[in-house]
Amino acid sequence: MVEPKVLRKAQLIMLDMLIEFDALCKKHRLQYWLDSGTLLGAVRHQGFIPWDDDIDLSMPLEDYHQFLQIAQDELPDSIFLQTSETDPYFKFDYIKLRSNKARIVELHEKDQLVNYHQGVFVDIFPMLTIENTAENKQYYENTFKAIRELSPVSLHTPDGKDEPLKRAELVASLKQKHLGWSVKASKVIYSGEMPDVAAWFDSEAIFPLTTMAFEGFSFPVPNNPAHYLSAIYSFDYKQLPPKDKREVHAHRIDIN
Repeated sequence: MVEPKVLRKAQLIMLDMLIEFDALCKKHRLQYWLDSGTLLGAVRHQGFIPWDDDIDLSMPLEDYHQFLQIAQDELPDSIFLQTSETDPYFKFDYIKLRSNKARIVELHEKDQLVNYHQGVFVDIFPMLTIENTAENKQYYENTFKAIRELSPVSLHTPDGKDEPLKRAELVASLKQKHLGWSVKASKVIYSGEMPDVAAWFDSEAIFPLTTMAFEGFSFPVPNNPAHYLSAIYSFDYKQLPPKDKREVHAHRIDIN
């Protein structure tokens, strides 16, 4: 259990990373939005969920690739851009921004020899659009199930087997269905790089993006957060869960 004062210090370090990221996106006209627990925190708490220990963001696939091209040169020294290329020991396919100011040992990393950067983090997920058909929905669900089974062990993939070549084929098959962002009445999906989350959103419930307060700042969010959060969560997200259902990543956090 991480002490509340330590967790709060870590949250403020992650907030600083989000502010830096937001500034870069504004500079280069890149779109993104608060996702998952961070969006839920904005809606329910106007900031972090009190026990949350990461930040979740999503970007359209094209903006995500543009960010990758500029990030290493333009992020401050306090933030490490973590990909499988910048950190060869990192086995996942998506981007993390890692802070050099605080270290997190996640629950699945407890008592493990870890060689990759373990700074507290911001997750960034690339997003696709897909034609709204029953066949595509079933294909998406089946493909994501297979991606999870072939992903490295994490909090959400405890039985994963790391098979990157097979996983890459599945991720590529989803991207082949990507329609682009001008097609109306399509569905927005996670592209598969991040195996933890899968959901099927109405594109009109996301775009045009709006803004919402988070820790005293204003950040982009889907225009219909209720639709978005209902697609992600099976429980009533408006209500605080019981203490034994409050999901965390951290076994330990150390402030540098």
